[in-house]
Amino acid sequence: MKIAVLMGGMSGERNVSFTGGKAIYNALLRKGNEVIAVDPALGVDCIIDINSLDIKNEIPSEEELSKFHTKNYIDCINSNIFDDIDCVFNLVHGKWGEDGHLQALLELRGIPYTGSNIRSSALSMDKIQSKMIFSAGGITTPLWTSIKISQADDYELLAEIRKELGSKLVIKPYDQGSALGLTIVYDGNLDDISNGIKKVESTSNMALIEEYIPGREITVAVIDNKAYPIIEIKPHEGYYDYKNKYTKGQTEYICPAEISNDIEDFILNLAAGASQLLGCKDFCRVDFRLDPDGIPQCLEVNTIPGFTELSLLPMAAKAGGVEFDELCQLLIDLALKK
Repeated sequence: MKIAVLMGGMSGERNVSFTGGKAIYNALLRKGNEVIAVDPALGVDCIIDINSLDIKNEIPSEEELSKFHTKNYIDCINSNIFDDIDCVFNLVHGKWGEDGHLQALLELRGIPYTGSNIRSSALSMDKIQSKMIFSAGGITTPLWTSIKISQADDYELLAEIRKELGSKLVIKPYDQGSALGLTIVYDGNLDDISNGIKKVESTSNMALIEEYIPGREITVAVIDNKAYPIIEIKPHEGYYDYKNKYTKGQTEYICPAEISNDIEDFILNLAAGASQLLGCKDFCRVDFRLDPDGIPQCLEVNTIPGFTELSLLPMAAKAGGVEFDELCQLLIDLALKK
């Protein structure tokens, strides 16, 4: 079977995508497939030698990302490189890769691909829309509101938001991953809230503001409609930001998490329910905060979670008896069944 692993892309998660893409590329080779590594941000010259690439463990600069154009995605997928591809493993995170755009190009080309379809990808990436769906479907989620970046200096509005949601707030882009652009305000300072909203501007035109939920950070992998063992995430300092996610030794992971059986079953059912509500396919990861009263609050669903050595979905799969190489091949097989 000939497989193209899509990686890189134009979002702030470009380097993380390369790291995970490299692991998938080599796993699929070990399973006996013919595999090419493809960076759609490069246009027609998109095939890369991933094992020779110097991958940086940092967020690419705006200057670096500005060198790419979205038209390159069209040129890449429309090129003759894909004439004999049997399936695509899509690991392009974030905007233009995880939000339905790349999925649409692959569907127009008639190429099977891993993961969720156009609609589900778009809904899951849009945290505002997904939270509306959670609320309508009975999935507990933190109180929230959204705000335009242009309203960041409207202190009267910010004071109203603080009154509604509390003094501890989480501010993040409504359409990004890997905690990019995330700010936690602990004391309700209006200047800090304003600055947190402005921090979002480089990636989005809208910020999501949530009440801060104290407690434990947990996540659930859902693979082929089955929820896998819960993972608890415990950064050694601060919160689970980009640095703590992708720097070895910065975070402790407990899998399976030490949670009572009744709450565990409830969380697993919520995770599967959130995935189904958004129409996710093949695999996804559902993130929660477990508050001090044992109530899980669903934060978001990631339709293309990470596949680095520190990534949570492969960790959960292994705890459930599925090794990494088998996981990668399973996702290809599921894509072909669709």
